[in-house]
Amino acid sequence: MNERSSVEIYTEWDVVAARQLGRDEAKSIGFGTVDQARITTAISELARNIYLYAGTGKIEIRRLHDGVKKGMMIISSDNGPGIPDVRKVMEDGFTTSGGLGAGMPGVQRLVDEFKIETEVGVGTTITAIKWLR
Repeated sequence: MNERSSVEIYTEWDVVAARQLGRDEAKSIGFGTVDQARITTAISELARNIYLYAGTGKIEIRRLHDGVKKGMMIISSDNGPGIPDVRKVMEDGFTTSGGLGAGMPGVQRLVDEFKIETEVGVGTTITAIKWLR
């Protein structure tokens, strides 16, 4: 059974709400403080990207129960402009916002599974999974 919760992203405060939801869910699943921080950081980056590049979107969190394994899936989705060059976005240090450039490669390093689905002019969905060890 998968349990879901989500935050619609419209403002910077929604980024904060998504972070808090992620931290609360991670804690209730049983993740330790280090993994809670990793999950929170990944969610923050994904939500911030929605806010900066798409304007609006959604962060959805699903609890995963795979018989033996437990974890959480973070789905970042928007109907924004899409990502014209995914390879460029996945380069360390690449930034279009003047930020630190940890961006998507940073998110990928913080989780166990990571996938970007994007279409220019249609939107982007990023799926990240973190398993409880």
